[in-house]
Amino acid sequence: MLLAEIEVWHTRPTVPTRRVALGHLVLPVDPAPGFGGLLLGAVVAGHVAGVSDEVLPDVHRLIDQVERGDRVVQPRLRHRFQVDRHGLARSTHRLVGESDEIRFDFESVGTDLAQVLGAVYAVERLDLDSRRIVAPVLHKAMQWRGPLGPSLIGHLAGATTTNLAALADPRAWALEVLGFPPGTERPSKKQVMAQYRVRMRSVHPDHGGDTAGAGDAILELNEARRILSTASA
Repeated sequence: MLLAEIEVWHTRPTVPTRRVALGHLVLPVDPAPGFGGLLLGAVVAGHVAGVSDEVLPDVHRLIDQVERGDRVVQPRLRHRFQVDRHGLARSTHRLVGESDEIRFDFESVGTDLAQVLGAVYAVERLDLDSRRIVAPVLHKAMQWRGPLGPSLIGHLAGATTTNLAALADPRAWALEVLGFPPGTERPSKKQVMAQYRVRMRSVHPDHGGDTAGAGDAILELNEARRILSTASA
């Protein structure tokens, strides 16, 4: 299942001119940062290691400009951002859901900097409120040095679970994990804590819970409590 997609069009590595354009975009950002925000962050995280250290500060400044909606004078970072895609090559990056898991599918044929710039300029296609949510995700992604897997997703989303249902609708997922009956809309913090304690006793090995799956179950309960406690604040 396709969750998010970005097409970055760019000059081929052997061509002396450097141009970047955008093609098809599927970038949902609700609930924040959304699958679109996660994909853009992952594109940056997956290519930033190949970007020269000397230009990284200017990439951060560009993210801030795009977030504010400032006019970006072209060319920028030795690349010209344009609308026309004629004669350009295409790189396609996707976020795909499979069962309860999500994974990144990158098809990069251009330079690392072109991919990063494509992700940054894609933020311009979002409304101002969404830019303010996604831009910090890109800043976080700029610092990432590691695999493009669950740890990155958790880092970008600010969550301890990368379950597809949890990312798609955190509140509904949290209500289900804590065992609230169907139709529950906004439990109080007291109700959340009471249900959390009940569920924690049921999964803890000291109270007869499955030892093998206790660690994951406890992590999910902690994350569900955090989500609902924040919503009740």
